[in-house]
Amino acid sequence: MADTSSTDNSSLRKPAGDRPDAHGQAAMLLVESLIHGLIARSLISVADAIEILEIAVNVSQELDEEPSKAARSGRGATTLLRAISRSLSADLPRT
Repeated sequence: MADTSSTDNSSLRKPAGDRPDAHGQAAMLLVESLIHGLIARSLISVADAIEILEIAVNVSQELDEEPSKAARSGRGATTLLRAISRSLSADLPRT
């Protein structure tokens, strides 16, 4: 068998344990920044952004219930999405 270690791209491997995945972390930061930017430019309201996040939470919860390996690897996404939603909820106008 040929040695493939010289072509191995370790940045594409999944991290072990609970260490943050740099690709996933960058994607979440980008999405959250995009949402805040859209709100700041009045392209969507905070309520609209929260509604979109709640849809994502629901989809994530459904995926969490799937027995497949792909679904199991995405566990934790629901927690992150809820954290973003809570962050945005603080920006809702007080009534």
